[in-house]
Amino acid sequence: MIRVNGEEVSDEFDSVSSLVGFLAIETRGVAVALNGEVVRRGDWEVTTLSDGDVVEIVNAAAGG
Repeated sequence: MIRVNGEEVSDEFDSVSSLVGFLAIETRGVAVALNGEVVRRGDWEVTTLSDGDVVEIVNAAAGG
C-alpha cells in the first residue's frame, strides 16, 4: 500500500505518472512530493513507487 494525501491506496502503480493518470488529475498547476521530496514533472514517468511510500499531490489555487 502507498499513502496518497493521507489515504491508503494499492501499490499497483509503477510510476508517479501512472498514479496521477489513474486519479484523473489535471496536471496543470500540480506538484507531487514523494516521501517528502518534490518530484520534478519531467521525472514523473521514471520515478517509481514502492510499498510504504507516501505521496502528496497538491494543486496551486489562485484567489483573493
